[in-house]
Formats: sequence, structure tokens, C-alpha cells
Amino acid sequence: MKEISLYSSQTELKDVLVDNNWMLNEDQIIHVETPGVGNMNVVLRITTKKGSFIIKQSRDYVNKYPQIPAPIDRIDVEKQFYELIHTSSCSHYLPKLLGFDYANKLLFIEDLGKSSDYQVLYENEVDLSQEDYVSMLSFLHQLHHTPFSASQKAEFPKNIALRHLNHEHLFVYPYSEENDFDLNEIKPGLQLLAQKMRQDTSLKKAAIQLGKQYLSEGNSLLHGDYYPGSWLKTKYGFRIIDPEFSFFGPKEYDLGVLRAHLRMAEQPISHLNNFWKHYPASEVNFSLVDQFEGMELIRRIIGLAQLPLNLNLEQREILLGEGRHLLMGRRH
Repeated sequence: MKEISLYSSQTELKDVLVDNNWMLNEDQIIHVETPGVGNMNVVLRITTKKGSFIIKQSRDYVNKYPQIPAPIDRIDVEKQFYELIHTSSCSHYLPKLLGFDYANKLLFIEDLGKSSDYQVLYENEVDLSQEDYVSMLSFLHQLHHTPFSASQKAEFPKNIALRHLNHEHLFVYPYSEENDFDLNEIKPGLQLLAQKMRQDTSLKKAAIQLGKQYLSEGNSLLHGDYYPGSWLKTKYGFRIIDPEFSFFGPKEYDLGVLRAHLRMAEQPISHLNNFWKHYPASEVNFSLVDQFEGMELIRRIIGLAQLPLNLNLEQREILLGEGRHLLMGRRH
């Protein structure tokens, strides 16, 4: 496999692109940059005389955390996701798939232009516009309710290796008394709050049971990582990227994760209260949505995958308490 990066020479990059017929030999690379802060993969925006595009390459580890192994075939899952939904009503929310190099684990996709993700929601007192709020729920509803044939569902990757990796960070690592991640570096006093959660046997058992639901099969195609880092504000409007965690599973997972992030980003309470007006709830297990919401609150506050939360210790403690109640199936 030919590895590419921001430090690859233009000649090296051009050779790979020309070999795949993604660029003509007479064309010329003008500029190479990283379009955003990626966690999992190497992502480059390449500008040539004839336009720009995005190339994305997976490694057998997490790009941001090289010490964490990760299945290299996750890029294949993302490619198959784009192929599967290209005729769906929700496809316009995602970049177009332009090509795929299996041997080099390279994805060639449309460049949505200069854009920013929505993680600013955590950092500043910024509210989602009503238009974006409706769009993010409309996309999920269309995705979850797109009809697929039995053969399409059977042929789509189970993505089990990546789900097992994610399972560790969702349902195991945050509750482990043996991990050495010093949460006081994130927020002084947070380590003590985490220790209390980690000594809660009932909570840990509930997390283990919920983890079995995450690893189960389902009828809905999930995005699998539906949070502000996977949303883009572009000149075309609200767009979505990075469906590599996708699988056919319980739609309540995507929904619970989304609700947790609206809560952590201190979005207006109306966004939670009006949630089901914009995602017409057919055959939704609301208790399961609550549990996944609680899981996501806990793992983002005391787990490894930290967010730029603009929350003091007391606010984090309140969210941990709410997360515990939701995960345990006990609404306030």
C-alpha cells in the first residue's frame, strides 16, 4: 500500500492520482492541504488547475492516536455506504463518491468547498439555526427509513471490527478503574467524579447490556457517528461526512447520540422538546433512545474521546447524573 500524507511530494500524489485516472498527466497540482481536523484517517484536499477534490486514506490505526489499532477496511465501509445511498432522498446531504482504490485504501470524493464542522457549538454560545436543526433530523429520518432489499442489507458490511473498537470506547473504557487517562488534565476535579461512576456496579452492568444492543443487527442503515464533528457548514448548506462507522442496526443509537450532543452543546431546550416533530417517530423505542443518550453523555465526559466542551465541573457533574439516570432507564 502506498501511504499518502500532507508530507507526500506532489510527484508522489500525482502518480497515485494518475494511476487511478483521477487526474490527467498534463494536469498540475497547485495546492495540497488538510480540509479539517480528522481523527480516524488521513484526509487531503488537492487543488489542481482543473478543480479540487478530497482523497481519504485509512491506516491500520487511528490517525490521531497511532497507538490505537483500527481496522483498515473501514474505508471500504464508507465507500459502500455512498454506493448504497446514492439513489436515496438523503444522498444530497453527502459528498459524491468519485472513485475508490482498494489496494491503497483510498477514497476519492467530491470537495464540498471551504467549510467548517459544527464543533464550534461546544465552544461558544452559538445556537443551531432552525434550518440546520431541521436538516440534521430530516437527514436521519430519510436515512433510517430508506427501503433496502434483503440482499442489499445482507451484502452491506457488518463493520464488526470497527464496532468492536468503538464498543470498547462506548461501553467499557469509560467505566474501567484501570485506565490511566488523567481526567484532571481536562478539568480539575473530573477524575473524582469519574471514580464515583466507575464504582457504580449497577451502572456498569447497564452499560454492558446496552453494549449488546449496539452490537446487534437491525433494519435501519445508521450513520454511526452522528455528532457535530461529522456535520459541515458549506456554501450548499448543511452537509454530512464520515459514515465509516455505518452499519444496519438500531436507529435509536444515532438518535440518542444526537440528543446527547444537543445537550452537551447547551442548545435550546426546544431542540430536545421538538425533536420528534422533525423526526416522525415510527417504531422508535424511546427508552432505548434514552439509554444511548445517557451512554454518550457519560463516555464523552469521562472517556477518551473528549470534546471541546465549554462546561465547568458542576455542569459536567449534572450531565453525568443525567446520563446515569438515562442509561439506567430512570427518567427524572
